[in-house]
Amino acid sequence: MTQSVPSTFDYRPPADPYLAVLHADEDLLVVDKPSGLLSVPGKRVEHADCLELRARDAYPQARIVHRLDMDTSGVMVLAMNPAAHRHLGLQFERRKTAKTYLADVWGHVAENEGEIDLPLICDWPNRPKQMVSFEHGKPALTRFQVLERFEVTTRVRLFPHTGRSHQLRVHMLALGHPIAGDRFYAQGDALAASSRLALHAECLELHHPANGERVSFRSAVPF
Repeated sequence: MTQSVPSTFDYRPPADPYLAVLHADEDLLVVDKPSGLLSVPGKRVEHADCLELRARDAYPQARIVHRLDMDTSGVMVLAMNPAAHRHLGLQFERRKTAKTYLADVWGHVAENEGEIDLPLICDWPNRPKQMVSFEHGKPALTRFQVLERFEVTTRVRLFPHTGRSHQLRVHMLALGHPIAGDRFYAQGDALAASSRLALHAECLELHHPANGERVSFRSAVPF
């Protein structure tokens, strides 16, 4: 499993902290991924440093279950044994997890809440970018809630029902409000509005593999 990174990209992942652990037990390893770090290795040797590698340095048995985009920060869970890996994998596949993100988007979102239901597909000539395609795209649904309107941006909480690649980034762009600092989809002032992609995986809720109990893990928003 590799993560797509443009070959011309100058990959400089943050070194401190090397690995921020939010929770660890016999089944789960929950970490706080920084923006700028790949979830899994890229195809090139210089893109080898990633969250999976760092987690296995400390916990050799840890296995990746899901991924966050390199530019996105926040909560990720890894499995600590094969049974937990199967259990967690099925939860993500069957949408039994609940994920909450926080983002600063360019402009003032008019509605206080709503949903974006637009099918997505890879924009193949421009990969890893994605695009809306009603003819060939896979279903993608995001709910949003406005938290605060600033001078030139709006802080929103995002609730993805599906987990398509770049879903939140493309959905907010389609709404007319690209995420601040998004080097793939924002331009001009929207791109310059943040030194990083202003998207953070704030909360992840799931069933614990050991007993099925519903548990949630949170990470403070770093921007």
